[in-house]
Amino acid sequence: MQSDDARILRGAAIIAAPLGIAATVVSALVAGEKGLIGALVALAVVAVFFGLGTWALMRITQNTPQVAMTAGLLVYFVQILLIGVFIIVFQDTTLFNSKAFALSLLVTALAWVGGQVRYSLTSKMLYVSPEPSVPAGNAGSTSAGASRASEGGAAAVGAAGDKTAGSARPGSRDAA
Repeated sequence: MQSDDARILRGAAIIAAPLGIAATVVSALVAGEKGLIGALVALAVVAVFFGLGTWALMRITQNTPQVAMTAGLLVYFVQILLIGVFIIVFQDTTLFNSKAFALSLLVTALAWVGGQVRYSLTSKMLYVSPEPSVPAGNAGSTSAGASRASEGGAAAVGAAGDKTAGSARPGSRDAA
């Protein structure tokens, strides 16, 4: 896990946990023991589904960052789908207060997503790989060739069509 990913995961949990706990306390005060149980189940559902979803997204994009947007949308879709299935399965349960569950789930899930967005926008993530693209052994030969080309006052030697020493045509702007 990269440090940026861990920071985003930690940031989402830091914002979601206090709001989830507040929703749990309010549910317990308003709906009693069944409200407390419903809110705790909602807290657990959000922590498991969103925590595992964030972890899955980190694992998917670790080696192939090009799929980050597609993977992010897919993970979010699966999270919402699984939460919807969970709500449908337990809508008529007598184990907990379903309204306390639903409101606590909504508050905690929105806080989690808000925390992810906040920490994603405020973290200083590199958008390029800090690893060198040229191995250290080949770096010396490349720079030596470039310095030799520039010593004579000629333009840098590059791909076909680039300016090289003596390539200016008579009468062109490049001719001295």
